[in-house]
Amino acid sequence: MLRIGIDLGGTKTEGIVMDGNGKILVRERRATPQAGGYEAILVNIRDLALDLERRAGASCAIGIGTPGAISTRTGFLKNSNTVCLNGQPVKQDLEKMLAREIRIANDANCFALSEALDGAAQGEPVVFGVILGTGVGGGIVVNGRLLEGAQHIAGEWGHNVLEPDGPPCYCGKRGCVETFLSGPGLARDFTAHGGDATRDARAIATAAGQGDVLAEAAMQRYLDRFGRALSAVINILDPDAIVLGGGMSNIARLYTDGRACAGCHVFNDELRTRILRTCMAIAPACVVRRNSGHLRLAKNSSPASLCAA
Repeated sequence: MLRIGIDLGGTKTEGIVMDGNGKILVRERRATPQAGGYEAILVNIRDLALDLERRAGASCAIGIGTPGAISTRTGFLKNSNTVCLNGQPVKQDLEKMLAREIRIANDANCFALSEALDGAAQGEPVVFGVILGTGVGGGIVVNGRLLEGAQHIAGEWGHNVLEPDGPPCYCGKRGCVETFLSGPGLARDFTAHGGDATRDARAIATAAGQGDVLAEAAMQRYLDRFGRALSAVINILDPDAIVLGGGMSNIARLYTDGRACAGCHVFNDELRTRILRTCMAIAPACVVRRNSGHLRLAKNSSPASLCAA
């Protein structure tokens, strides 16, 4: 069966159709209609899925990777930085709209599993997959198996408090990692220190490389925070590899200066953990099979469809 994988992000919603051999047949990206709220986002997902299926010319299983997770207590979505989705029966409503059962899983978990089994960290025993984009998330894979945790929050480093007097976070705390290391977080910090409010994270990183003093100062703060936040994860998990994904992972200095900053705070006399760039074309809405309750990735698949086999 063909599979549709949809990656729901705060800025964009991207989908692919993948065949049984892991070949991507169709790809499409649309803006996520945040301003339209819950119904608009679900309609956008439905329309994208149906359009992909029409272009594929066959019925498809559908899987969706999203920030947050389905609560085992309520069955509703929790912990999404697209806050209008929280407390909503996302899976149930989409199943009604699409007239079939679908799979939903945390996007960072999907990303981590994909990179550990089929990507940049293939073969590494312990992998921490990081999403740095509109939000900040993480997933943990140990010996090829996803570690979700008793509360389905394993790897959620984005909501560890980095600076208690920092900006307010949608989760209710202040100074979470996400408020500093997300794209909007970098832009907010740059503006707070006198920078041009029209510049986004990409423009700030580019300007820093061109000698802009304010942009470089913002990048230095960003790299320091990246190192401090990531070192806390390394001290607890001690992963063999960390793979970075999401829009902010395109900042080349994360793999040099950022790694050096992390090394300054790790509880060891050296940092042996590899920090790697994703080799995937899109962040995975990934995975394709559940065996004994564990997500599994199809051999040679690309970051695509989180669907039942």
